[in-house]
Amino acid sequence: MRHKAKLAVVGFGLVGRQHADVIANDPSLDLTAIVEPTQSAAGEIAELGARHFASLRELLDQTRPDGVLLATPTPFHVEQAMHCVKARVPVLIEKPISTSVADAVQLVALADKHEVPILVGHHRRYSGVVQAAKAAIEQGLIGDICSASATCWFYKPDQYFKDAAWRTRKGAGPISVNLVHDVDLLRHFCGEVVDVQAVARPSVRGFDNEDLASALLSFSSGAIATVSVSDAIVSPWSWEMTTGENPVYPNSGQSCYQIGGSKGALSVPDLKIWQHQDQPDWWAPINATHLNRHSHNPLALQAQHFAKVIFGQASPNVSGLEGLRSLQVVEAIQEAVVTGARVSLPAISLEVAETVHA
Repeated sequence: MRHKAKLAVVGFGLVGRQHADVIANDPSLDLTAIVEPTQSAAGEIAELGARHFASLRELLDQTRPDGVLLATPTPFHVEQAMHCVKARVPVLIEKPISTSVADAVQLVALADKHEVPILVGHHRRYSGVVQAAKAAIEQGLIGDICSASATCWFYKPDQYFKDAAWRTRKGAGPISVNLVHDVDLLRHFCGEVVDVQAVARPSVRGFDNEDLASALLSFSSGAIATVSVSDAIVSPWSWEMTTGENPVYPNSGQSCYQIGGSKGALSVPDLKIWQHQDQPDWWAPINATHLNRHSHNPLALQAQHFAKVIFGQASPNVSGLEGLRSLQVVEAIQEAVVTGARVSLPAISLEVAETVHA
């Protein structure tokens, strides 16, 4: 019988603690170690039954986990993931995979060369809401997707930024930190993005990044989507406040995505499909039906899936290349904000990544 997957969490901040708690409470997983440079969390780490290491290098020099979860600030992702890849240790990287497409390409190429699995932590794809919506789309319940809209509005308190100064710096605004989740799901639902247009507003709090942005995405299928993000708007319309998946956020009972098709429309996360009774006709009555969904913790499902990938029982649901493609859209949005131009996205493949790495 195969042993439990021995997982190490690198970074014991807001997200790292969530990952550690999920792993520690899963009987099929073993939280073997936590990497955190400060000693202030030593007692909390000991309570979780994990060994405490001050650095990733120290961890890999002294022990060999089956897999590593990187929950560190984005600027550290590529360097730390490369250490794992070179040590032949599979790695799950919190989103976004990197601060730049160029660095992410190098990482994906290295992992491909060494045949070490990389997963990217777009955990919403494991959500019962997302899986039900994706299945409905693939079954043709709403027909061909024509358009979609995503809203990601919330208000982050001042303390959020005081707790981690890096959150106020360029590249750490809601486009990179938050919108990448919504971009990933729009890609998951609608297909590949071919070009983007975007505008943004500088932070009203005086930070080096933006606090409001909207983008227009064109997909290879011909679909068009609009997406808006802000961490300075009081609103009930964001993934966190509409799904109820994370109890630390109030549940507004609203929906933050609308997906329109030739046969119907789908709202998410309430999973209502709207259709006319007989045939599409704006004069005919329109009614909603509800889709069923599972309610398992997406972070827990992601960790379990990571274990299956480690043991060769599954391929990554969100591979390094998938994370790279979502990052490419975000980077294009950032470029469009600066230039005011429509930005086209070149195709990315593992073959391209290998060529660049070579």
